Amino acid sequence: MENLITYALSVFMAFFAIMNPIANTPIFLGLVEGESQEKKKEIAKTASITAFIIVLIFILGGKYIFELFGITIPAFKITGGILIFYVGFEMLMSQKSKVQSNTKTENINNLAISPLAIPILAGPGTIVTAMNFVTNATYVHIGIVISIFGLMIFLTYLAFSLSDLIVKKVGRNLIAVIGKLMGLILAIIGTGMITEGLKLTFK
Repeated sequence: MENLITYALSVFMAFFAIMNPIANTPIFLGLVEGESQEKKKEIAKTASITAFIIVLIFILGGKYIFELFGITIPAFKITGGILIFYVGFEMLMSQKSKVQSNTKTENINNLAISPLAIPILAGPGTIVTAMNFVTNATYVHIGIVISIFGLMIFLTYLAFSLSDLIVKKVGRNLIAVIGKLMGLILAIIGTGMITEGLKLTFK
């Protein structure tokens, strides 16, 4: 039981670091600027549900995807670790994603799907993190990953729905600090995945 609690906490921290509802709130506000509160909630709901379905497909079908493309677990962990480390490094360096900077030209009706659902919520880092936790995992562990990801999606929906209030109360400076801390955590998680992959390779 204790191992399951530790596992659940690890999954939660990993998802929270890479999805970070608080740090993503200003991004959401920038994308839906000028929209009514009802429209903002509608966009947040659509983006959240879409992101959940995408990641759920990879969680449940990850094993078959590995077999289809002949991907080994050590190779996945090393590559995934490098990717997550890079995402964390970008957050630490306060580098803005090119995807986010081009979104103003997008149709407002498509914002919920891209870039909000993909790649902001269900980006490569989120998918890699989810699949990393379910490789060689039991059904109980897979259930935990799905449940915690569902919780993160719900928290993200709440953060987006209350985005104006959160930015007003917390402040952009504190949100930026939280983003950097999450970036550091992501870089550490990525390093851990690389180390684990190397251990499996040279076992």
